[in-house]
Amino acid sequence: MNSSRKIGILGAGSWGTALALLLGKKGEQVTLWGRRREIVDTINLKRENPFYLPGVSLPENIRATLEMEEVVGDKEVIVLAVPSFAMREVAERLSRCAIGNALVVNASKGLEEESGKRMSEVVLEIMPYLKDRLLVLSGPNLAGEIVREVPTTSVVGGDENLSSRVQELFSTHYFRVYRNEDIVGVELGGALKNIIAIGAGINDGLGFGDNTKSALMTRGLAEMIRLGLKLGASLQTFFGLAGLGDLVATCASPLSRNRRLGELIAKGFPLEEAKRIIGQVVEGEPTTRAAYNLALSLGVDMPITSEIYNVLFKGKDPRQAVIDLMTRPLKPEKYP
Repeated sequence: MNSSRKIGILGAGSWGTALALLLGKKGEQVTLWGRRREIVDTINLKRENPFYLPGVSLPENIRATLEMEEVVGDKEVIVLAVPSFAMREVAERLSRCAIGNALVVNASKGLEEESGKRMSEVVLEIMPYLKDRLLVLSGPNLAGEIVREVPTTSVVGGDENLSSRVQELFSTHYFRVYRNEDIVGVELGGALKNIIAIGAGINDGLGFGDNTKSALMTRGLAEMIRLGLKLGASLQTFFGLAGLGDLVATCASPLSRNRRLGELIAKGFPLEEAKRIIGQVVEGEPTTRAAYNLALSLGVDMPITSEIYNVLFKGKDPRQAVIDLMTRPLKPEKYP
């Protein structure tokens, strides 16, 4: 690809805006699609997205629009950065647009709540012709740090030759991108870690310590691996950036919305109130329901996920959930 490439990004939330800024700083011509007129107008007029990334200045080569056709037409790469609950609708709209031979990169982290499908599966169900040019981007990528040029790593999953093009596109002196052909594992790692991060927030909200959180993360990783292998992912992927790397960042960072949700729940806030306080999409909520149902249907043992499901959706007391996890039958430690 030549310099000053044309890139379309669907989704003007914190993640989509952060990726637009990263590419804009490299001199790419970025068109950003948003649903809300006030966001689009503010980006174009004031060069800022104060609704999601206040105080962050956006360069002139980033343009926002409400019209999807303007975002995806005549683009070399199209990035999907919309919430998981909106992916099916957005993919259906995208299918009615002329996108030529553009590469499509899913940067959303979640599972479709009703079907349990990964985001790329949802997209391919609607646009099967993208099979050979759909990739995923995932990793420990907190938008609030990326916009401050904090050294960050990520991984692009998919075809080796195509992923090298996306790798080069996104890489900068502060954002290093690796490749991984295991698109299933890369995508599942980015989705499932959100569940464990809610548990990490519950740990913090209950006033427990690092012993508890380290156990939660380690055994949570085992659950991610068990479900991932059942769905065709590679074991190695879960010990990389999209698995362990993203798990650590999301469980530990105060910027993590999933961790924050768990913390509020543990402090007694009802789920809907906790979501209102956070004010942005928390992907771990629908992903918990999707993963819980997948585990049941596939016969995969996921006790931490089950307890978080019970806390979120069945009103179970978080302290009792921890006690029930700690007093299960004793067993050897295995991975997976």
